[in-house]
Amino acid sequence: MPVDASSKPVICRALTAVKSLLLAPLLLMMVIIGAAYAQAWKPDKPVEIIATNAPGGGSDRIIRIMLNVMQERRDFTVPVSINNKPGGGSAVAYAYLNQHAGDGHYVVLGSKALLTNNISGRGPSYAEMTPVAHLFGEYVCVTVKPDSPLKTGRDLVERIRKDPAALSFGIATSLGGPNHQGVAAALKAGGVEVKSLRNVIFQSGGAASSAMLGGHIDVVPITAAFGASLMRNGQARILAVGSPNRLGGILAGIPTWREQGYDAVVSNWRTVIGPRGMTQAQVTFWEEALRRFSESAEWKKEIEANFWTSEFMGRAETMKFIERDHAALKAFLTDLGLAK
Repeated sequence: MPVDASSKPVICRALTAVKSLLLAPLLLMMVIIGAAYAQAWKPDKPVEIIATNAPGGGSDRIIRIMLNVMQERRDFTVPVSINNKPGGGSAVAYAYLNQHAGDGHYVVLGSKALLTNNISGRGPSYAEMTPVAHLFGEYVCVTVKPDSPLKTGRDLVERIRKDPAALSFGIATSLGGPNHQGVAAALKAGGVEVKSLRNVIFQSGGAASSAMLGGHIDVVPITAAFGASLMRNGQARILAVGSPNRLGGILAGIPTWREQGYDAVVSNWRTVIGPRGMTQAQVTFWEEALRRFSESAEWKKEIEANFWTSEFMGRAETMKFIERDHAALKAFLTDLGLAK
């Protein structure tokens, strides 16, 4: 029987609907298979988490805490170890990482220094690697020996304002890095010519603090957790902390820079970074493994105990975060005369 011309569009729509119904299960199956494939990779040999400084430094201490939590939780079925690669303001660590391009068994615990070193012309760009997940931030405090004549952050600013060369600063691990910013931002806010400071560079916060305890350095900016440890042992006095509000615990009595009249908030971030050329499957493994890790009760206890700020972000969010911070840091370092 001939088909009426007016009914042809109806028939075509019906055929299209039938095709869609037939194709839908196939497309769904392809999506499921694709998702499963993307998550299929997992480590099949020992994993190295690379520290950007020597034993005793911030990166080293944090990784050791992470490894303890991982071992308790049995997050990995293969051995996981720390590999210290100090030098070059973290450039040595990143160069070693990229010797293992495309290999998800190697990651670095990176920090804001990755950006500041590159902006200052002393290290690689984050674009040459694969940031996979952002974990947390930690504020920077400024320490002196317990018998130092400096009692407050204001004392420090006033002393340096009168004579920029009056005191020496132990900086880990490079000029322009987070620790340097932890004191430079406040001094700049206080009207000090920061370029004139006497800075001595160390390969770790531990080495800088040892030099201070030995009387070789006057002032050392370090992370709040490390500063709290020194303070608890009677080895240091903390003049100020670069947080927006006072921290808790043993640091509850330490005033912020803002409280002392200087608008300076400085936090160092910690992000897990893989080598260039990682596959999506490798990125997905690390992203999900670190997400579960960051949500664990064991890790949350460490976050609180070390005065850290939990800020987990996956790959996409981490890249946006780094790009924004890069722009802000470039402006800050340009103002200090440290950008290239």
